[in-house]
Amino acid sequence: MPRTARVPDPSYELMDDHEGHSLIYRQHGFPSPLVRWHFHKEYELHLIVASSGKVFIGDYIGNFSPGTLFLTGPGLPHNWISQVDEGEVVETRDMLVNFTDEMLENASAVFTELKGLAPLLARAPFGIEFRDPQVIRQSEELMQRIATSQGVTRLGHFLILLELLAATEDYQLLSGLTSSELADEHHVERINRAVDFIFQHYAGELSQEEVAEHVGMTPTYFSRFFKQATGRGFVEFVNRLRLSKACELLSKSGRPVTEVCFESGFSNISNFNRRFQQFKGMTPSDYRKLVAQRLTEQNLY
Repeated sequence: MPRTARVPDPSYELMDDHEGHSLIYRQHGFPSPLVRWHFHKEYELHLIVASSGKVFIGDYIGNFSPGTLFLTGPGLPHNWISQVDEGEVVETRDMLVNFTDEMLENASAVFTELKGLAPLLARAPFGIEFRDPQVIRQSEELMQRIATSQGVTRLGHFLILLELLAATEDYQLLSGLTSSELADEHHVERINRAVDFIFQHYAGELSQEEVAEHVGMTPTYFSRFFKQATGRGFVEFVNRLRLSKACELLSKSGRPVTEVCFESGFSNISNFNRRFQQFKGMTPSDYRKLVAQRLTEQNLY
């Protein structure tokens, strides 16, 4: 059975390992203590290299798989939860580069060419997913070079990477809310317990009262707290998680729509079809056809 790792005590993440460097490179596997709902002052460029699962960025809920690339802005809460088998360990799941506003602002004052990155950085507070397969392949190559280099060479690869991402027009903004509205350390610590519980139970019957009891709150207080912390009401959050699962199943399997409906956690096919139409602007069957068409187009290049 697929499982998720239990995530203890998440909060603001203080990255104190800059050690005088302009940027931080990290890579880690799954499970990992770094996999938690958290935020930090740095931008984060995040490439998935192994496993699939659910991504939470601000109030956005979506899917990730190998080759998905995201950029989050300072203070924007985020988490990637892999769906793996019991006992499965992913050796290297993520490649990450973290950098600060201060570094780029100071550099732009000297090197005016860096001001061309401003539109990219202005979009980052909402979270960005990059979509162009060629851009993602080039980004992975540049991140590998960042991982294996030091000094000015590493910085050079990083700036080329940012220039590449700033130039692409194939991207999606993710969160409807920005970091200033969601980044609260006390909320992050408690909301992670709720999100973790919801993630493990959303495919079955799940009530707000159950989650409130799990985190030690009254249902009324939990309802206000949850919406303030995630930007979405409980029912909407759960439905979006279920719809995200439905999109994953429609994209990666040929299962009948009715089966996708029930496996995603919906108990009524009419309700599922209606909510899917609202979520994606098309029927589940049309969504499946569109995904197949896009995959065919990508394979032509």
